[in-house]
Amino acid sequence: MNTADNRALRGLHVAIIMDGNGRWAKGRGLPRLMGHREGVHRLKEVVRACPDLGVQFLTVYAFSTENWRRSRREVTGLMAMFARSIRREARELQKQGVRMRFIGDRSGLSPVLQNLFAWIEDLTADNTRLHMTVAINYGGRDEIVRATRAICAAVAEGRLRPDEVSESLVSDHLDTQGLPDPDLVIRTSGEVRSSNFLPWQTAYSEYEFTPVLWPEFDRTEFERVLHGYGLRERRFGAVTA
Repeated sequence: MNTADNRALRGLHVAIIMDGNGRWAKGRGLPRLMGHREGVHRLKEVVRACPDLGVQFLTVYAFSTENWRRSRREVTGLMAMFARSIRREARELQKQGVRMRFIGDRSGLSPVLQNLFAWIEDLTADNTRLHMTVAINYGGRDEIVRATRAICAAVAEGRLRPDEVSESLVSDHLDTQGLPDPDLVIRTSGEVRSSNFLPWQTAYSEYEFTPVLWPEFDRTEFERVLHGYGLRERRFGAVTA
């Protein structure tokens, strides 16, 4: 990516639906968890590349509220992998200037994971080079329901009038409060749906659906997608003069 592209993309917020780990493993005769482990390596590569490519905010979909329907073996393995990755990568993320944040319903996760989330969020709170958000036990509809309940409670208690409810107020009650909306959403593996990922926040996001499986999504492919995004014209409902 050339310098002009880099300048144009400075401060970009990219969200990624990391899909295809299981298919990657199956195609090689490996257990599904091996695909998820390879996917962790690709995520580390993308994280390292983000600052150089002008990406300041990265949000990744790691585990949805629907993923609990998978086999107990896979879910248990994924939860253990999340905990292990946080412990192993915390110091390196701190060194790279990455600020970590987790979104989703933490109440459905183990106390161990909840404590690890809080620990690494506190450890990296002052970092600004890359703001990385990981969605675990996250569902967009669930997030909106939780936000709506909080707003309704404020109205019922007299702390808020109904006519004070606005788009900005709703945004402030979402898990992503304080973060800019994604500019670009990437989904790997060839699937062409959003899968309940950030439905409110991505109302005007650009989408890129690539057939590349997540364990094969390397820096070169990331650069290709970002370059294509840089050539798009974003009008947000307006008409080009």
